[in-house]
Amino acid sequence: MMEFTEYTVEKIRDAFGIVQGERYEFMLEFEVDEEDELYTPQGLLLRVIYAVNGEEKRIVKHEIIERGTQKVLEFDLEDDELEETEAFCAAHYAEGEE
Repeated sequence: MMEFTEYTVEKIRDAFGIVQGERYEFMLEFEVDEEDELYTPQGLLLRVIYAVNGEEKRIVKHEIIERGTQKVLEFDLEDDELEETEAFCAAHYAEGEE
């Protein structure tokens, strides 16, 4: 289970019209156990592009980033982590409108 410690959400403009509806960029700080293969003492960020088109809401893209170096790590979220992230984004995307 991932623990989100801080986050920002911002509505972003899709200049090319690639994704229908509205897009939001989340930057989620999260922690993992020291035993996890993702662990880094510098901390981790999860960058998520989240699309909302009427009732359809989905993660378009996500990247795991090492906070200290801003390096994109070559890991993917597990299915349960992806579901947890999607639920978090669904609950908070409207904050990007403010």
